[in-house]
Amino acid sequence: MAKQIQEILIDDLDGGEANETVSFAIDGASYEIDLSDVNAKKLRDALTPFVSSARKSGAVAARRRVRGGARSMSREKSSEIRQWAKAHGLQVSERGRISSAIVEKYEAAH
Repeated sequence: MAKQIQEILIDDLDGGEANETVSFAIDGASYEIDLSDVNAKKLRDALTPFVSSARKSGAVAARRRVRGGARSMSREKSSEIRQWAKAHGLQVSERGRISSAIVEKYEAAH
């Protein structure tokens, strides 16, 4: 007995028929969306100015390794960065993760 399985993609924006699954990533999160040709073109057109000015990054695993290093920062270093940030009028939490923007500013100043 023969079996035929047909996968039909539904456009995640408008509920119509989709032609492809588009993958993209932003702020460290990866996404997939099923889109029609028209909506896929709209997405790509909207991102074109950003993509053309951006640089390609390394693999996701490499980014995770870098973040892991930031998480394993010593308590002394965290305390030093918090003190520096407060002295420079930057908002920083008393505990928990220090934003990468503050860490970058600290490192640029030192």
